[in-house]
Amino acid sequence: MNYWLNNLKTPCYVIDETAMIKNLEILQALGRQTGCKVLLAQKAFSAFALYPLIGEYISGTTASGLFEAKLGFEEMQGREVHVFSPAYTEEDFTELIKICDHVIFNSFGQWEKFRAQIPENVSAGLRVNPEKSTQDIAIYDPCAPFSRLGATLENLQDKDLIGIEGLHFHTLCEQDSDALEVTLDEFIRKFGYLLPRSENACRGSRLKWLNFGGGHHITREGYDIERLVRCIERVKSYGLEVYVEPGEAVALNAGWLAASVLDIIHNEMDIAVLDASAACHMPDVIEMPYRPNIVGSELPNVKKYTYRLAGNTCLAGDIIGDYSFDHKLKEGDKLLFCDMAIYSMVKNNTFNGMALPSIAVLRKDGKTEIIKEFGYEDFKNRLS
Repeated sequence: MNYWLNNLKTPCYVIDETAMIKNLEILQALGRQTGCKVLLAQKAFSAFALYPLIGEYISGTTASGLFEAKLGFEEMQGREVHVFSPAYTEEDFTELIKICDHVIFNSFGQWEKFRAQIPENVSAGLRVNPEKSTQDIAIYDPCAPFSRLGATLENLQDKDLIGIEGLHFHTLCEQDSDALEVTLDEFIRKFGYLLPRSENACRGSRLKWLNFGGGHHITREGYDIERLVRCIERVKSYGLEVYVEPGEAVALNAGWLAASVLDIIHNEMDIAVLDASAACHMPDVIEMPYRPNIVGSELPNVKKYTYRLAGNTCLAGDIIGDYSFDHKLKEGDKLLFCDMAIYSMVKNNTFNGMALPSIAVLRKDGKTEIIKEFGYEDFKNRLS
């Protein structure tokens, strides 16, 4: 790996084309085996230079609003474009129905507001909340108490859903298919009356599809794909088309953030200041929080030399974590943070005037290609 890292100007995100293709082949095989359609959730990965490649393997993109929808429409041409938002503005909705194949509403009120504007070529869906939590972290749990995401069964009692062609639920975050199975059981128990071919289906059910949302770690080693297949086949038995919209699974473990050591400070322990920042360049490290792996490192005190790695901002808490190495770190040493293709690029920022990392692709032939560089104008122009 060092043959390309040594000459790389940092900080820089590096997308591994070979690793991404491996993920895409798994997702493509799932689609072929089950007939489901797989969509890229752009909220996790929006490096559109890779969209032509991604579009060779999956059915399209899903968006969280107008800008992501436009990006998918423009850069993965000929593929489906889906959108979901907690609420749409009049201005955005007018544009969305021109470029999206599927528009998903978060509430019956939003559906009533916009239903008359939906053209015949756009399929309307409604997000539902099964109210069945499968995780413990409330900030990532759409089924937590008082959630604003999705209509509950109580919200839909005696409502006229004529015109709604699909339902959508999104309840998972980096989870296996056992959590999906729990969610699906609850969904069918509560909303089965809306499904065609269901024993208790309401008369005239017109649903055509069900979207399982995202959060499925399909390409993670050990993921139970066969259970996912059974869930898909179960829904297809109702006569519905199935969508899954993973974001992370497309680019999981398919990229790095390369950083350099700027200085070593000692204050009761050795502290390495880097040209990469947790606060600016990998904000989930602080937000989730989590500790990213670094190539060649271990937990503190496992290897001979332990360092606290910190970002080059004024934020006292801009700390990436404590790591141990076989050798002493020195100014100019380069480090590779793992699994940085997802969320880091879409969430980064220029706090303190920090430069955004460049974006590179490590091609299948082993050559590194810089596809985007950022400078002062990118910082300046977003402010005024």
